[in-house]
Amino acid sequence: MPQTSVVFSSILGPSCSGQVLPGMGERGSGASSSGDLVFQEGRLISGSLEALMEHLVPTVDYYPDRTYIFTFLLSSRVFIPPHDLLARVGQICLEQRQQLETGSEKTKLKSFSAKIVQLLKEWTEAFPYDFQDEKAMAELKAITHRVTQCDEENGTVKKAIAQMTQSLLLSLAAWSQLQELRDKLRSPAMDKGSVLKTKPPATQKDILGVCCDPLVLAQQLTHIELERVSSIHPEDLMQIVSHMDSRDKHRCRGDLTKTYSLEAYDNWFNCLSMLVATEVCRVVKKKHRTRMLEFFIDVARECFNIGNFNSMMAIISGMNLSPVARLKKTWSKVKTAKFDVLEHHMDPSSNFCNYRTALQGATQRSQMANSSREKIVIPVFNLFVKDIYFLHKIHTNHLPNGHVNFKKFWEISRQIHEFMTWTQVECPFEKDKKIQNYLLTAPIYSEEALFIASFESEGPENHMEKDSWKTLRTTLLNRA
Repeated sequence: MPQTSVVFSSILGPSCSGQVLPGMGERGSGASSSGDLVFQEGRLISGSLEALMEHLVPTVDYYPDRTYIFTFLLSSRVFIPPHDLLARVGQICLEQRQQLETGSEKTKLKSFSAKIVQLLKEWTEAFPYDFQDEKAMAELKAITHRVTQCDEENGTVKKAIAQMTQSLLLSLAAWSQLQELRDKLRSPAMDKGSVLKTKPPATQKDILGVCCDPLVLAQQLTHIELERVSSIHPEDLMQIVSHMDSRDKHRCRGDLTKTYSLEAYDNWFNCLSMLVATEVCRVVKKKHRTRMLEFFIDVARECFNIGNFNSMMAIISGMNLSPVARLKKTWSKVKTAKFDVLEHHMDPSSNFCNYRTALQGATQRSQMANSSREKIVIPVFNLFVKDIYFLHKIHTNHLPNGHVNFKKFWEISRQIHEFMTWTQVECPFEKDKKIQNYLLTAPIYSEEALFIASFESEGPENHMEKDSWKTLRTTLLNRA
């Protein structure tokens, strides 16, 4: 199984595959229109961008559905920057407010103001990082200033705005501190120890010297997964959609610094795969290599039982790398029945049908869970990204009549919302700093060093391997 690309070039390529939703973006039967909005069986499926923005803003007698608020705020950034959307929301609010003031309906004006504050509260809670932009913050202040003008008696609206602003500033401060920390930690090795081109000293301990219990190691991997995935936000995932969209001029959060959390999490998968391969290839004795392989097979199985599919896939990928897979004498001593079951779950045929079935089962378990352990669902991130991007590529953003294809964005938003629900689960396992420190900082071999170690353990068996081994030795001699 190939590794993922740190810069997402392979993830966002034409070979992506995902689940296709038939008929998405087509009017179909049973469609009805309301102004510039089109509904199908009571569900909004398309509309002009202006109409969708107006549908977001409350009125005296209407408040948008929370699912619509999340979906539109998430998807609108493909078409319009958040600060421009906020400005338009402010304009619509002002127009409605002026109409209510003209009618001298003070009670309705207060009700309308409370609904506007509620909308802003949901926006700042779901997408607080939209307001790191000075323009967005200025628009927010302008709207809240207008709203508070009708709240002179008991100040309930002012109190709500103050609480909202305080929470928003705390979120932005935490984000700023995290960004500073990331900048300090950012390095070519990307969260990993040094990449070795030659073998380390024989006295250096291996993973079994740190943790020999597969369940405990699987739990610590789950800790790391949940910590890293929790730094991913919905708008980061929407970057997958807007990243290569040539039709729309606006590119949401397009610079590399905004995709760091995606890249870092993707890179963790690659590092774990390489660590597994390093731990196997560096072992000199065949008996010990066999034990190491069987250990990682058990770790992968425990990851599967926990619901940590990402670590499970990374471990399997590491054992399927050529330097490990070619160790036939070692594999002949391994009891591979468990490994065969794991590979069956991750069989790529039929668009990873077996994995998707297992993921669905874990999702259902999570929804009915009574404990944090049962709530854990960590999907294979690479496949999740491909699914989102594939949805984007096969369905257009706009329909022939110019409407936004909102049916498409409903589905993208649903999948992202489900993913975000999984990321918010608190890890129930006790943290072991010693094990985690090893997993995150242990040196890993380069691909070249892996092949050298592999050939030293089991010599080349065919002409291709002999040529590769000869080339590697020549390279080493030239360096010397």
